[in-house]
Amino acid sequence: MEQRLFVLQRLTAMLMAPLVLGHLAVILYAVRGGLTASEILARTQGNAWWIGFYGLFVLCVAVHVPIGMRNILIEWLRLGRSAAGAVALALGLLLLGLGLRAVVAVGGLLA
Repeated sequence: MEQRLFVLQRLTAMLMAPLVLGHLAVILYAVRGGLTASEILARTQGNAWWIGFYGLFVLCVAVHVPIGMRNILIEWLRLGRSAAGAVALALGLLLLGLGLRAVVAVGGLLA
């Protein structure tokens, strides 16, 4: 189990690296361009590319972060593996839910 989590965390890190750089580039473009929130939303609403980009980003974060937090809970706080796993799972589900909610809002999927 530990080896699989290690590999999964490294794989999600490899996926997240270009996504983080892309996200930062979008932020710089928007800020330098003086775009307002409504102008940004007008460009992202219904755009399958942006929905896919940020959807993948959210999925990677929802897998990557809880694995790291599980390790911290085990190593630093001496929490048992099953308890740490339960906390990590709850965190992952929370991140997934909040992140997908943001993707839906920015992508205009409910409009």
